[in-house]
Amino acid sequence: MRPMSFIEVKELLRAFGIVIYTGNALGDCILMEDELKELHEAGLLGDPDIFRSSLLAIRKRKSELNESPY
Repeated sequence: MRPMSFIEVKELLRAFGIVIYTGNALGDCILMEDELKELHEAGLLGDPDIFRSSLLAIRKRKSELNESPY
């Protein structure tokens, strides 16, 4: 499976009726990660690769936000 993009993770969450927007990009990432963990623990994501790929995309985005001077 190819790595997911951050936008694809948002679309995945939206498919479960989860929309996260707090106005704080880093906070959004933290909430998205929590929601993904909940979905995974509930067995709703199916393939474990989807979970891993989604987490990688979120962590990459968090890293980019932490490196940004703005």
